[in-house]
Amino acid sequence: MAKNVVVVGTQWGDEGKGKIVDWLTDHAKGVVRFQGGHNAGHTLVVGTKEYKLNLVPSGIVREGVQCLIGNGVVLDIHHLISEIDMLEADGIKVRDRLKVSSGCALILPYHVALDQAREAKKSAGQKIGTTGKGIGPAYADKVARRALHVYDLFDPARFDAKLREVLDYHNFVLTGYLGAPAVDPQEVFDRAMADAEIIRPLVADVSSLIYAANEAGGNLLFEGAQGSMLDIDHGTYPFVTSSNCVSGQAAAGSGVGPGMLHYVLGITKAYCTRVGGGPFPSELDIETAGVPGEQMSRVGREFGTVTKRKRRCGWFDAAALRRSARINGLTGLCITKLDVLDGLDELRICTGYTLHGSKIDMLPIGADEVAACQPVYETLPGWKESTFGVKRWEDLPANAQAYLNRLEQACGVPVAIVSTGPEREETILKHHPFAD
Repeated sequence: MAKNVVVVGTQWGDEGKGKIVDWLTDHAKGVVRFQGGHNAGHTLVVGTKEYKLNLVPSGIVREGVQCLIGNGVVLDIHHLISEIDMLEADGIKVRDRLKVSSGCALILPYHVALDQAREAKKSAGQKIGTTGKGIGPAYADKVARRALHVYDLFDPARFDAKLREVLDYHNFVLTGYLGAPAVDPQEVFDRAMADAEIIRPLVADVSSLIYAANEAGGNLLFEGAQGSMLDIDHGTYPFVTSSNCVSGQAAAGSGVGPGMLHYVLGITKAYCTRVGGGPFPSELDIETAGVPGEQMSRVGREFGTVTKRKRRCGWFDAAALRRSARINGLTGLCITKLDVLDGLDELRICTGYTLHGSKIDMLPIGADEVAACQPVYETLPGWKESTFGVKRWEDLPANAQAYLNRLEQACGVPVAIVSTGPEREETILKHHPFAD
């Protein structure tokens, strides 16, 4: 019987989901991307080769694996085409294995213009830290029922009429409120029509393909982007992304019922990072040489895959993980980047907060409340031995085992996998998500 696994980030993104999806794909017939856009960045290391993916699902580097982009993704087809070309230049067959839902809402050049103009207009303390790739405005159009979709591309007259109507509105906002140049509808139309002919062979009913794969006995992986604390409903709003990043979106964003989601694997770093603005209770100094936060930043190479911005770093936040476990229904955890903590004399775990004079043990909802939280820490001894590349649990230092056991206990979710390096084989397996 087929089994389906959902992989989600449990923190503020950048947890290392791409490697784990790639690692799990040897047990899967397909990988489904169900939300976000090309603001996601998944880095895969295969031997000496490094691949940086934004839209194409991480299973693409495994031969014979079908990759599907579901209706919950907002799609910049121009970027998708360039990503396909990049992968195929490296010898990876993409076009015969990648299918795109006709229901994906499109990201078009005016979404990018709006995104960048809005962020530029905000004062320093109000900037979200958006990637400027048009994700938010595209989701806003979708909710406002004025989005153009992949299926519109193949009726040029209809596409042109819808485009000119929506651009009348957006150009008014761009020029009249944001002080930015207008976008030429003819230029948008011409590029979209050219891209449409390239993408046409890839367009499919993704929901039907998923059901067909399961009926044939094939396991599937559902791959999330960003992290649960950036979820539009459950994250540190307004410092969030514009989509639902939680496991439940795997159903809505790909066209299947929730009963088809059998196991939810939460990816979490052995510490915390965050890119862009927004509150971060366990944040540390990353600029002073020799302090724990600086080691996390330097050893972990904490720079955004998409933005190239330096990531903020902090101690592991178990109270935030409890919130994430609840909203995702986590079955198991995968802890990544354990080796980054090698050599620290002591480690801290944020087990809760003091908020308005009271103690709480779970991250509150909304940026204002989170910003007011003062972390409560528990201290554990560190270890001097290297954990990099360790492949068996019993080969980990005793203090590293104790740290992971405490994370498991503090979060209330069992640790299924530990990643000790970027390569596929640098992985410790305690329980396989595809096992019965």
